[in-house]
Amino acid sequence: MISVGLCSWTEKTLIESGEFYPKEARTSEARLRYYASHFSTVEVDSTYYAIPDIKNASLWAERTPDGFVFHIKAYGALTGHGIDPKTLPPGIRAAIPAADRDRKHVYIRERSLLRTVAQSFREALDPLVKKEKLGLLLFQFPPWFQFKPSRLDYILNCRDLMAGLPVAVEFRHGSWLRSDRAKEVFDFLEKNQITYVTADEPQFSDLSTIPFVPQATGDVAYFRFHGRNRENWMKKGIETSLRFAYQYSEDELKTFVSPILSVSKNAKSTFVMFNNCHLGFAVKNAFVMKELLGAPSQ
Repeated sequence: MISVGLCSWTEKTLIESGEFYPKEARTSEARLRYYASHFSTVEVDSTYYAIPDIKNASLWAERTPDGFVFHIKAYGALTGHGIDPKTLPPGIRAAIPAADRDRKHVYIRERSLLRTVAQSFREALDPLVKKEKLGLLLFQFPPWFQFKPSRLDYILNCRDLMAGLPVAVEFRHGSWLRSDRAKEVFDFLEKNQITYVTADEPQFSDLSTIPFVPQATGDVAYFRFHGRNRENWMKKGIETSLRFAYQYSEDELKTFVSPILSVSKNAKSTFVMFNNCHLGFAVKNAFVMKELLGAPSQ
């Protein structure tokens, strides 16, 4: 089964553009219900910035139909990113050294504290687990997370921190997908039941970005389309959505159909997710891709 969706249903410029949601969809509940009437899956991006409130996960589950799937982006501390301590639950924040609690970015590397963070993250998603609406936990590693043998152990630790919940990984440095290494990486992921994320993004001559290498390393195949905005991809100090301000042409989308269908033959479920979330770009591309793939309508 192939499902197509967006990497956010709440992105600011999408809502403000009026290109998808009707005027009467003024509340979070109305927008999610409307979204779920058109798509059967979505990513939650806000969980990267803060551990979600269990009440929100309960509302997500209540406001969507049976069979709807939420993929959850892993909290930044769990993928090696710096986080704002204020985004941690008070009890966990109190465990951080006092000198760090008011800093903008803190890296959590102490194992016992990471386990506590991971437990809080998992527990917040329990309503989705109980309603069978939790898809993958997406671990998107930072661009400086280059291939090293020791980082395979790091990935295994990420998986173990999720205590059996399904994990997917997205690399952002080309060293993981070099032609002489990709098979080793894919074999490792398949052996350890970790889903590989096939991503499309702007390409540069060095290893600072990853190539589009379609592959399934288990029962789930997962594609993420970031757009190809070369001009803004590396820019600093701009609105996040401007990095993804790119609308694929229909001809570009057609080139992805064969790889998606080919990979989906080796998977029980395939998810095709659009992260070019600026204005209505992702929505428009997702609708076209649904037609091209013959994905079911809601």
